[in-house]
Amino acid sequence: MEYILHIVDWILYALFAINILYLLVYSLASLRHKVVETPPAKEFKRFALLIPAYKEDTVIHECVQSCLDQEYPSDRFDTIVISDSMQPETNASLASLPIRLVEVHFEKSTKSKALNAAMAAIGNDYDIAIVLDTDNVIPYDYLQDVNNFYARPGVEIVQTHRIAKNLNSDMALLDAVSEEINNSIFRLGHVELGMSAALIGSGMAFRYDLFRDTMAGVTAVGGFDRELELTLLYKGKHFHYLPDTFVFDEKIQNANDFSRQRRRWLSAQWHYCKVFAKYLWRAIYKRNWDFCDKMFQQFCAPPACCCWASPAYWPFSSLSTTGGGASSGGLPSSCFALRCLQPFPASIAPAALPCLSSPCPIRSC
Repeated sequence: MEYILHIVDWILYALFAINILYLLVYSLASLRHKVVETPPAKEFKRFALLIPAYKEDTVIHECVQSCLDQEYPSDRFDTIVISDSMQPETNASLASLPIRLVEVHFEKSTKSKALNAAMAAIGNDYDIAIVLDTDNVIPYDYLQDVNNFYARPGVEIVQTHRIAKNLNSDMALLDAVSEEINNSIFRLGHVELGMSAALIGSGMAFRYDLFRDTMAGVTAVGGFDRELELTLLYKGKHFHYLPDTFVFDEKIQNANDFSRQRRRWLSAQWHYCKVFAKYLWRAIYKRNWDFCDKMFQQFCAPPACCCWASPAYWPFSSLSTTGGGASSGGLPSSCFALRCLQPFPASIAPAALPCLSSPCPIRSC
């Protein structure tokens, strides 16, 4: 019995060590960030600022006003409020503003339904869609910053830096600290190592047609951003991050708010796990090893030496600590090959598949 407990102890130690290594690597990577000036764009893209509002009568006006105050040509962006179950007087006051008000009615309301209904109503005359929460406030140069970044070739998806709008309670402070930790590790750290930033649910910008077509297949009840993220990753899309372009977000005020947020988070995580499993199985079933690689780079495997453990067709390799080098038929001890394997022909010996020089991130394989 003692021997079994000893084995379990080592297994748990290895699992926690991998998790800590993952967090440590990306935490250190986030320290490499240097501010890079983006030159002004020559073209003003047309923006759709989408704000799903479900019973948010008390905070919606501040968000809308920050959108209207943008130092950006007024004919090149529309603020679209998707009103779901808000009071008639709130809708009347919003309708008097220079925005587009889309009223929706659902038996069971979700953000994905609201966004799809809004895009069906407003048409396709937009270049970029930005998703905001009703308690978000954006600075006057927000659209200008995003537009400048989209002038770069190949940019399709951008997550901006969501930061605390209020620090007026202990719970709000803890919520703000938690989000900044996530920003550093899962967004800035990922981007610094050439990976995609994690989406966060608001302050997200997408190429409009890509967002419209992708959202049509999103059915999440909670945490639509997770299903959206996995779907876009499956399509091979890269998520950029703008750490110096802020969107201010209201943080929870008390324990009751925390409990509600926790329930929503657990529901979203459960849905996320189901979607993750669906796409991972689809990737394995179709032998889509490139996507499998990206999934594990994004969510599981820390940067490590790149090597092929064998020409096997099973998609996950194991931790290899075999001594020797490629010339002697072995794998270097620094190889951590928790990754998907490309299906090489069986005629190719492992010795003919040399490792890259250590250290090298997985993405360069």
